[in-house]
Amino acid sequence: MARSGTLRMRIAGMAVVLAGACMLWHAPLAYAQQPASSGGAVERKNWFSDPFFELSHAIADCPVPLGPLMTRAQMEDDAHYRVERGTTCWLAHQCTKPNSYMYDQPIADAIHARFSDPHPFDGTSLWITVQRRFVYVEGCAPASFDGQAMRRQLEAIPDVEQVFIRIGSGAHAPAPYKTLAAPDRPASTSDAQ
Repeated sequence: MARSGTLRMRIAGMAVVLAGACMLWHAPLAYAQQPASSGGAVERKNWFSDPFFELSHAIADCPVPLGPLMTRAQMEDDAHYRVERGTTCWLAHQCTKPNSYMYDQPIADAIHARFSDPHPFDGTSLWITVQRRFVYVEGCAPASFDGQAMRRQLEAIPDVEQVFIRIGSGAHAPAPYKTLAAPDRPASTSDAQ
């Protein structure tokens, strides 16, 4: 009996995930993007509402990360993979929720709570993105900033699976992450902490 109950739970969970993916495909036309050939800028949005926020802002010229912003075409391309990647955790019995993206907002809330004191980030400009239990820290910091200590603090937050620190040394060096100003330019890997 327990086995059939578990199977029903899995099927119900998959139905919820698939219904969410279908809703993305049928998004209202009000969100349609301007074609690049029309001369207008291609609009980028946080289509999946992934947590993306600024933790500190002391370096005025630090390039703003692209974070979870993407074009409609990128969203449509990514939707299937998000469903697939999101459910893998649950299917492998490594998550209790049917989709690993369901952990993201509680993780972001825990980051806000843990880093409510801004003083450890004096002299930095840092942004946080949370996707699929992964935490991305991007921005600029002086060489004295202890990125490894930050990594350890983020890894200690419940349900965080992996932390990526992509911090450059300054506003004038190439950013080790994709930026809002140049979203199609590859990130530099030479300056990441």
